[in-house]
Amino acid sequence: MPRTQVPTSTQRRDQKNEEKEGPGTSPPDEFEGSNIETSELNIEYDKEEVSDINLVAVEEERDNESNGIDLEVASISKSLFDNKISQFDDNGRIPEVDEHTMESKDAERFTKSEDKVTTGDVDVSIYGRGIEEKQIHTKSGEDQWREKIEKEESVEEMVIFKAGKDASDESDSRIDETETISKTVEQPEAVDTGYNSVSEDTKKEDNFLKLKLESEEILRKEAVDRLAEDNFKKGNKLFYYPELVKPDQDIEIYFNRSFSTLKNEPDVMIMGAYNGWKWKSFTLKLSKSHLNGDWWSCQVHVPKEAYKIDFVFYNGKDVETREQEEFARQKAERERQAEEQRRIEAEIAANEADRVQAREEAAKRRKIVQEIMKKAVSSVDNVWYIEPTAFEGNDMVSSSNLKKNMETGGMLTNVAHNARLTLVGLVPDLLQAIIYDNNNLQDFHAIVPTSIPEELYWVKEEQQTYKRLNTERRLREEAIRAKAEKTARLKAETKERTLKTFLLSQKHIVYTDPLDVHAGSTVTVFYNPANTVLNGKPEIWLRCSFNRWTHRLGPLPPQKMIPAENGSHLKATVKVPLDAYMMDFVFSEREDGGIFDNKNGMDYHIPVFGGVVKEPPMHIVHIAVEMAPIAKVGGLGDVVTSLSRAVQDMNHNVDIILPKYDCLNLSNVKDLQFHKSYFWGGTEIKVWLGKVEGLSVYFLEPQNGLFWVGCIYGRGNDGERFGFFCHAALEFLLQGGFHPDIIHCHDWSSAPVAWLFKEHYVHYGLSKARVVFTIHNLEFGAALIGKAMAFSDKATTVSPTYSQEVSGNPAVAPHLYKFHGILNGIDPDIWDPYNDKFIPVPYTSENVVEGKTAAKEALQQKLGLKRADLPLVVLLGSAPDPRIQNDFVNLANQLHSSHNDYARLCLTYDEPLSHLIYAGSDFILVPSIFEPCGLTQLTAMRYGSIPVVRKTGGLYDTVFDVDHDNERAQACGLEPNGFNFDGADAAGVDYALNRFSVYTYYSVYPCLLQELTEFLLFGRAISAWYDGREWFYSLCKRVMEQDWSWNRPALDYLELYHAARK
Repeated sequence: MPRTQVPTSTQRRDQKNEEKEGPGTSPPDEFEGSNIETSELNIEYDKEEVSDINLVAVEEERDNESNGIDLEVASISKSLFDNKISQFDDNGRIPEVDEHTMESKDAERFTKSEDKVTTGDVDVSIYGRGIEEKQIHTKSGEDQWREKIEKEESVEEMVIFKAGKDASDESDSRIDETETISKTVEQPEAVDTGYNSVSEDTKKEDNFLKLKLESEEILRKEAVDRLAEDNFKKGNKLFYYPELVKPDQDIEIYFNRSFSTLKNEPDVMIMGAYNGWKWKSFTLKLSKSHLNGDWWSCQVHVPKEAYKIDFVFYNGKDVETREQEEFARQKAERERQAEEQRRIEAEIAANEADRVQAREEAAKRRKIVQEIMKKAVSSVDNVWYIEPTAFEGNDMVSSSNLKKNMETGGMLTNVAHNARLTLVGLVPDLLQAIIYDNNNLQDFHAIVPTSIPEELYWVKEEQQTYKRLNTERRLREEAIRAKAEKTARLKAETKERTLKTFLLSQKHIVYTDPLDVHAGSTVTVFYNPANTVLNGKPEIWLRCSFNRWTHRLGPLPPQKMIPAENGSHLKATVKVPLDAYMMDFVFSEREDGGIFDNKNGMDYHIPVFGGVVKEPPMHIVHIAVEMAPIAKVGGLGDVVTSLSRAVQDMNHNVDIILPKYDCLNLSNVKDLQFHKSYFWGGTEIKVWLGKVEGLSVYFLEPQNGLFWVGCIYGRGNDGERFGFFCHAALEFLLQGGFHPDIIHCHDWSSAPVAWLFKEHYVHYGLSKARVVFTIHNLEFGAALIGKAMAFSDKATTVSPTYSQEVSGNPAVAPHLYKFHGILNGIDPDIWDPYNDKFIPVPYTSENVVEGKTAAKEALQQKLGLKRADLPLVVLLGSAPDPRIQNDFVNLANQLHSSHNDYARLCLTYDEPLSHLIYAGSDFILVPSIFEPCGLTQLTAMRYGSIPVVRKTGGLYDTVFDVDHDNERAQACGLEPNGFNFDGADAAGVDYALNRFSVYTYYSVYPCLLQELTEFLLFGRAISAWYDGREWFYSLCKRVMEQDWSWNRPALDYLELYHAARK
């Protein structure tokens, strides 16, 4: 009777677990269509061993009862497998396999899944690409048959296991042949009476066994040949023997290389595991089989606990599969062709533009010539004439002067080959022309008697103009292309250096040897407990896993670390599996736990390169009320845009939700279009979708007019407006079917997202998301910020030092365990001295001296300062208090009257001037009393200017004193890059600057008004600046090569996002 597939109790438990686990166990998109050949093999008992489907239903209701052999075995094996998994969950170690039988599935499902294997549409876990080098236990055919014979009562009751669905499907002739063999063994010829009965029985048994094995081998080969032929005709690349797979059995897997993307590979490997990639992984090499065609095979032993086998094929050397490579190649080729088509179209358009411009220029000149031709003659009586009178293009002619007041007359003129008129000039001396006769500024014009036709002349003129314009354009484009390529190369090199710096930044605590960890390798982990909470502990235990603690093998057993050779570190050795993309560490004082060093809840992570599994992308949604450049008021808008771009560049998915203000700068929004409408809060909300700086932005426009007020801030109901927006944004995510991993909200204006999400949405469709909250300015909305801190999963502010400085704030203090400081960055495309249109000479670290010298001269000229080789010091700041602004005005007047050539104070913001100041200054002074992050010092270093800062907030985190901060800089993977000081007075500034003893140009910062005025007036010696010029230039080069973009902050934010999800 037909049978219906019913999952075993173990499979049902796994399915429930997978549902609970959510997306973490689903296969990643990047493996769809992978060139790693992927399969799964379901294991089943014979049909006769299952009573019927009703018994399965009873078993589902009563797991402790059995209704037949099949279900009884299922109960035993379920208990066995559950126990094994339970042991694994308890201690993180995979136990050995017990000698019990495991229920299995119908092999027909695998046969029907051939199409899936061919197309690559296979439900394989993300961990299916892992390779765990283990010994696969197999039994010889002889041992198996000896066991069976010992259990049988007589040889006549022997059962021959054959390929196919049932033994009765075999031909009668083969059964008769087997029976004949059996009878022959049962009736042997007479033997020598000298043999005793025991010897005779042994001989009979041996003869029978030999014949039986030979018969079985013949049947096996015939069955395999038949399967190979059938599958080859169907185009199937895979089959296995026997077709009915049982636990505790050896099976043969056959793979047709010619049908695969591995057809040109010399080696074929299989890697797999059991029960949905959750049990006993294995790796084997296939060998060429005896079958006709390109069939390769291997033998695999199926454990008793198994109900399914999952496996993939690969080339044994490069786990970056051929099909993925082919897909990438095809994608790259499509992109190349599209780019080539765009280039061709652009070239056609540019050529046409050149032709239009050449035609216009020729037409203008033709009009001018036509006017001149009206005045042109062959000679002027008593003034000049030309000899010979008949001439044409390329002729040499002379013009003679007949005016009596000219002592010297005449000059030779070479007439252009296609000229229609020539210019006659009369000068007294060809070498020293002081007096001219230019016909009263009209010049003299002579007709060329024998000239080419007028229309032909202008056609040639237009062609020559077109060629000139075309050549000039191509030279410009080539220069732009070369500059763009160099810019891209510099950015890539900077990004690579930043990743190295990121890895080295924790070297004083933990690092690996080698530094770059590769999948499949063995690495040594070094740990220095002296810099952690485990300082002084007698023992240190390493706890390690992979793929952010989600690896299929689970955490490795705790490993006691031993002293390293250098004495300060401890070490341990770890084998990295091939399906790893990240190493994860924490450290403890005892094997069973105790005190942990988990990097303040973030854990230690080191990326793994070259693995068969890539890190799945996260989906991050920013809910914010500002975004540069379309809705920017302060630094919040810059952070939202720059951080999102940097994270997106690291292959994660980022969306931004923003109010659709009526004052948006829509000129910077590309492809803006209506997306959808939804209703919430008693009003219709229209959603618009567009691209800003390459980011997808959803603009919410409630029809109640809350954001049709002409501004972003400044209304009396800002709290109500932004509260409505926060709730509407979460409703949009829910109704739109979004399932983000991270929802990132910012400052008081989107703080309500944190508690609205936890109270209204986390249990109603958005359960996957975690909330990250960033404080940009603690001066506004402290109550809302405190509530968001309580409800968020992780919280940040804009620098590590500032996070410590505000740790006592009532809004922050109760939540320090999840509060982290991450520096902001600058936009390297806006602040780029190599592509800056506001400075005279583009420069990089390679020609920093040339570029800054030119910029300094331009700045001195623009501001009316003395043009001299003097050190240029700049102080940038702002004065929010009007009273201080008035003091600034008085100071500006004072400086202008007393130090006109050496000091200027500019009280307006000027974008081009700010770029020129950064490029032209030698030092940037930032004596802030309070500075959460600060971008001035970062921009200054981007342009090779040396920062001089007070030790506060982000200034202290980014500027490392050349005399005192070598160790602190090394701990961050950097070199010293400037000067810092402690005091908030002139003496502190004086100390910092006096190490170079310079001042010249100031735009004064309000906090030190009187002190800096005195400092300016008295001045300092500049000998140190002159004496150390070469060293100073090397420092300029060093700070330019440090990366203060969003590359490093983006890495830190990604770590925070993962920690929030853990």
